[in-house]
Amino acid sequence: MRVLVTTAVPAERDAVAAGFTASASASSVLGLLAGGVGPAAAAASTAAALTAAALTGEPYDVVVSAGIGGGFLPDAPVGSLVLADEITVADLGAETADGFVPVTELGFGTVTHRPPNSLVREIAAVTGARQGAVLTVSTVTGSAARAMELRRRHPRALAEAMEGFGVAEAATAHGVPVLEIRAVSNPVGPRDRAAWRIGEALAALTGAFGKLAPVLESWNPHDLTH
Repeated sequence: MRVLVTTAVPAERDAVAAGFTASASASSVLGLLAGGVGPAAAAASTAAALTAAALTGEPYDVVVSAGIGGGFLPDAPVGSLVLADEITVADLGAETADGFVPVTELGFGTVTHRPPNSLVREIAAVTGARQGAVLTVSTVTGSAARAMELRRRHPRALAEAMEGFGVAEAATAHGVPVLEIRAVSNPVGPRDRAAWRIGEALAALTGAFGKLAPVLESWNPHDLTH
């Protein structure tokens, strides 16, 4: 099983490595990429890594967007894990007099990618992660009003981060299944750096990857039944 994990920054990459490499067997190949912050950087770096692997004749079987992120209270408290059953970009579209209109309602593009349901269920079972939508934003939410608006438009949203949709776009272009897992470091809403628990979230990310490695190893990437 060849797994590519894309994170935004090296600290997240190292947290993933600490968990995955400790529990994976010798038959697994883990590609780790700190691809940069935001959906554009994530898409570009992931696409480059997938292309390079394909050109060597050793393509990846699954791509994972991973890291820390904000959680929507009360459903995703600080320290919890969120596993995306849908990866949705929240701010790709147009502002109108009647409010925000996603790009799909403008007649083009896509706003959501869906990971394989069977794999999501198996990983959630072993990690204890909460399943729901993870939103990708280009601007991190910094107010209660914005948090409420996002939940109004996306009632199933549990977390927000900045890279998942970009990673999913690259994976989909290469025909590779995609996952997104986030450890919650702070609530979505007013920015309060004193309340952030980055160390706790990184530890949760390490623990999650220690548990999900055996699931990925036993999963058949050619069986994408939902």
